[in-house]
Amino acid sequence: MKIVLLCFAGFIAAFVDSIAGGGGLISVPAYYMAGLPSHIVLGTNKFSAACGSLTSSIKYLRSGHGNKNLLKYAIPFTLVGACIGVTVALQINEQTLSSIILVMVLIIGVYSLFSKSLGMKENLKKVTKLRILLLILLALCLGFYDGFFGPGTGSFLMFGLIQLFGFEFTRASANARVMNFVSNITSLFLFAINMKINFTYGIPVAIFSILGARLGTSFALKKGAKIIKPIFITMSLLLSLKLLIVDVLHLI
Repeated sequence: MKIVLLCFAGFIAAFVDSIAGGGGLISVPAYYMAGLPSHIVLGTNKFSAACGSLTSSIKYLRSGHGNKNLLKYAIPFTLVGACIGVTVALQINEQTLSSIILVMVLIIGVYSLFSKSLGMKENLKKVTKLRILLLILLALCLGFYDGFFGPGTGSFLMFGLIQLFGFEFTRASANARVMNFVSNITSLFLFAINMKINFTYGIPVAIFSILGARLGTSFALKKGAKIIKPIFITMSLLLSLKLLIVDVLHLI
């Protein structure tokens, strides 16, 4: 029964993640409910998430929405950030970052909700050295966060790319998926060599994650920003609520 529920959660998580990020909000709690310890949860979730993000990344790149000129700067620093994040995650409790992440993701969700034009149409900005440096910083920080904890990484990446380069949601989602895959696969490798993956759960969930990612990416490419933005806002606000509940429970 646990496998069935996990596969269902993995499918929905990958579907949502391929559209607007935030899939970890669904999959991470599902792994916890299956009774796995924290580090095994993070490692196993990275295994299924990497399969989903690879699927959606390939589909987005084939659609022509990925920006390879920007990704060549972002990918190496996403990888470095993820390496550092996993190293830290294996040593300390993820609660350390939760309060900061709560505030950040809440701001993103509320700002996106009230900014009617955000990401709805492309308003490309000139690629300057400063924007490249900010992209590198974004990649490094969110690579670290994804390796350390994970849920909401795709949402943060999308928001950052929209603000930096004026992408609309579809193009932002495409580039965020590729960066997210790099952090996922890097984190996965490090969790694997530290034997923090439960393949009994991870393999079947990964299969359903691939199916969810394929369907979600097709849906996003077909519907565009008009469907991506509401899902993006919803997942950002739900993640804020989840992190707030976690913080309150820790204080009780």
